[in-house]
Amino acid sequence: MIIQYYGLSCFKVTTKPEGRGGADVIIFFSPFDKVTGLRPPQGAADIVFIPHHSPAFNNVASLKNDPKIFDMPGEYAINGVSAIGTQALADHDNGSQRGNTTIFTVQSEGLTLCHLGALGTDLNAEQFDHIGDIDVLFVPIGDNIGITAKMAEKVCRSIQPRIIIPMHYKIKGIKEVLNDKKDFCAEIGSCPKESLQKLTIKKKDIEEKTMEVTLLDTI
Repeated sequence: MIIQYYGLSCFKVTTKPEGRGGADVIIFFSPFDKVTGLRPPQGAADIVFIPHHSPAFNNVASLKNDPKIFDMPGEYAINGVSAIGTQALADHDNGSQRGNTTIFTVQSEGLTLCHLGALGTDLNAEQFDHIGDIDVLFVPIGDNIGITAKMAEKVCRSIQPRIIIPMHYKIKGIKEVLNDKKDFCAEIGSCPKESLQKLTIKKKDIEEKTMEVTLLDTI
């Protein structure tokens, strides 16, 4: 499995699900619109997960190949990939500013990924139950409407994923006012000095890892 980062909450995941004869399945999370100040992700996609319907999370039009779109809570299975979408509040004012978001927990190649979307509050017991045991957690760390760096650190320690990938923080070009990743790194206390162009993982290589933070360069 290969994970690449476009900025904000957008990731491209290239996976080879079992039973697909080695064929790649291309997954996108949260493709954003150009109004964000960033160049929208482009290219072919098979599956797209949309956690929130604002321009920072929803721009399927920039992708090709007529992908299958999932944008609400529910249980899904397609192309050898399974997913659960769980509803959560998208801001820390009881949803009054941004409504709800969908947390997507996705399984492929024996790996379980969890994208926390536009999460704005701590998770409750039912949400934790839906999320379960996580290999890779995509967590927002700089969103002023969403969870703070301290709350993000608390969520990570509650979930205990093998790998943590921060998202939705300040990078060059973004118009939205976001916080720098250093705040989260200070809270979590274990950010690497160097970031990767992409993350290539197999289940057997990360089984012994716990709470390892990985920073990704943007494409």
